[in-house]
Amino acid sequence: MKNPDPLLVKNLTKKYSSKTAVDQVSFSIQPGEVFGLLGPNGAGKTTIISTIMTLQNATSGTIEVFGINPELKPKTAKTFIGYVPQELVHHGFFNVEQILFYHAQYYGIQKKMSDFSYLLHKLDLYVHRKKMVNQLSGGMKRRLMIAKALIHEPKLLLLDEPSAGVDLELRNSLWEFIHELKSKNISILLTTHYLEEAEQLCDRIGILQHGRLRRVDKVDTLLEQHSSKRVSLMLKTPKTSFSHPLLESIDPTYLHFRIPPKMGIQELLAKIAIPYDEVLDLQVEPGTLEDVMENILNSEEE
Repeated sequence: MKNPDPLLVKNLTKKYSSKTAVDQVSFSIQPGEVFGLLGPNGAGKTTIISTIMTLQNATSGTIEVFGINPELKPKTAKTFIGYVPQELVHHGFFNVEQILFYHAQYYGIQKKMSDFSYLLHKLDLYVHRKKMVNQLSGGMKRRLMIAKALIHEPKLLLLDEPSAGVDLELRNSLWEFIHELKSKNISILLTTHYLEEAEQLCDRIGILQHGRLRRVDKVDTLLEQHSSKRVSLMLKTPKTSFSHPLLESIDPTYLHFRIPPKMGIQELLAKIAIPYDEVLDLQVEPGTLEDVMENILNSEEE
């Protein structure tokens, strides 16, 4: 018999009076998978996470965490979950070690201060372990929240904008740590506005718009099917003036085009009426998740 998925969301809907914040959303997360929820502000990302955490009730639909319904058995379900919210929430008059110690006690875990060394080192908090929380920078507070979320060794981690307010160097170390967690078969649900972060970390991505899940697929598949390519052409006879809807810019050496995901080079040349033997050099730059988001969000909803 197949083991239950770390997270299963089926037909989840959340309404606030006349507004539908989440509309029939379904997805699942596999063991050791990083699943990204992307979308504009107000798309429903945080609402989905807060519903998983039973901070609010679903209007309809079901959620299962390792086969357990969090609404029916919240305490049991939450033993499997580590949660890092967007908001920085801490008791400012404890130091870093004390916060972790008391959070472990909340889960009934008896730990010594020395037991936190691994997390403190991994999250670059060790040298700050005796600092009061209200003395920490925003980035350090964010990392402390991640340490708290992992203190009971959960198998599912919910990260709502984990690198917000974290500088580039610490963001890179956080990415390395998330890859390490993934290698330990920990499943991760990630929301982020940093598309480079999503591209680096996620195995699959779900794109939300107006509470609806527009696409769910592997990152590579989304890039292949929905990202625009940039094509630069050097011609035997340079063109000082040229006009075409696909042309992005022109310089003394190259014509720079942005072409739709499924358009090939031969089709481009046919559309712009330039023979292939007129091309001296051709450069193709692959698309990005930013292109994917733009193309999907600007397309007509299905």
